[in-house]
Amino acid sequence: MATTPTSLSRDTELIDLQQQVARLQALLEATRQVHSATSLEQVLMCVLEIVVRELEMPGASFTEPALSYGVTPPASLDSCIRFPLRDKEESLMTELVVALPHDQPLSIFEQDFLEGLALQAAVAVENARYHQRNLEWVRLQRDLEAARAIQRSLLPQEMPTIDGYSIGVRSSACYEVGGDYTDIVRLPNGSHIMVVADVAGKGLASAIVSTAFRSAFRAMALSGLPLDEVAARMNDQHYAEGAESRRRYVTAIFAKLDAEAHTIEVVNAGHNPGFLTSPGEEILEIKASGTPLGLVPSMQYTIEHMAFPAGSRLLLYTDGLTEVFKDLEEFGSDRLRAAFIECNSPECNAILDWLWSTLHEFSGGAAQDDDMTALAILRMPA
Repeated sequence: MATTPTSLSRDTELIDLQQQVARLQALLEATRQVHSATSLEQVLMCVLEIVVRELEMPGASFTEPALSYGVTPPASLDSCIRFPLRDKEESLMTELVVALPHDQPLSIFEQDFLEGLALQAAVAVENARYHQRNLEWVRLQRDLEAARAIQRSLLPQEMPTIDGYSIGVRSSACYEVGGDYTDIVRLPNGSHIMVVADVAGKGLASAIVSTAFRSAFRAMALSGLPLDEVAARMNDQHYAEGAESRRRYVTAIFAKLDAEAHTIEVVNAGHNPGFLTSPGEEILEIKASGTPLGLVPSMQYTIEHMAFPAGSRLLLYTDGLTEVFKDLEEFGSDRLRAAFIECNSPECNAILDWLWSTLHEFSGGAAQDDDMTALAILRMPA
């Protein structure tokens, strides 16, 4: 039976259709392999292997990162072909460079296959980058959570038990870790040295400085030096650590409580004023007698000696408590002083609860913008 032109045309169309189906199947299988890889290097190597093994090309490579499989494609444009891989914003991520067979141009099937493979590879590369960023983010979050736990463990875990006195501390970081620090050290003679400090800035860098500050403070506190000398030596030590440390200077307020003599000493090194209230007396603001620690060398500080009669209360705090905002209105030191005076609880934790509640109400529950730390000392009423 003679073959008619019509039947030849149908046979040709059928062959073309079968070839297209085969091309699609091959591209789908290649796409499945590429997208099954998770790391960036796995994705890129998978693409290179498909190009060399499936299409039987001499070699292929990527420009960034530099990876190759088979024969490395030469720099000459005449003997290789390039396929750019772009992200969703059309930014170039890398280029697939394919070495061409000697004196053999690409067939339509090969050209279509490589173009489709390059498009799928671009999606897989972008997904692999997102995956890597997510892994790095999870690792960073775990590290920060560990750092947060460590930093919180360095705060006083138990308040000292002193007959007739109540002491409380509270600290909350703006981020996972922060630059605020508070501590209480009991001296051999039974008195206690306390500090509230604030490292310039926020976040991890400030947290590292606050940890170094803790070590220096504890060593100085147990040395038996007067409080003003403790501040002066810590200032010189911090300044001597170099320019980067000076940018992370520390405001600090030190207090030494003698519960036997019912007296207290305070040294303010560039910090917010402490508030001292005593029955029948106006509230006393203990202001700075020198610059923050690490800012100016050879700074000298002054001790303020005060009686601490029954019913007296002292509040030391960082500026995170005064710099709480409601829209553009700042809470400020006047409101903090008024809130401290208003609360008549005989227990320091209740006083700190009241202050935090007042700040939360003022800000309307907005997220805090700075680290917040406070230490309160109260002598029970007679």
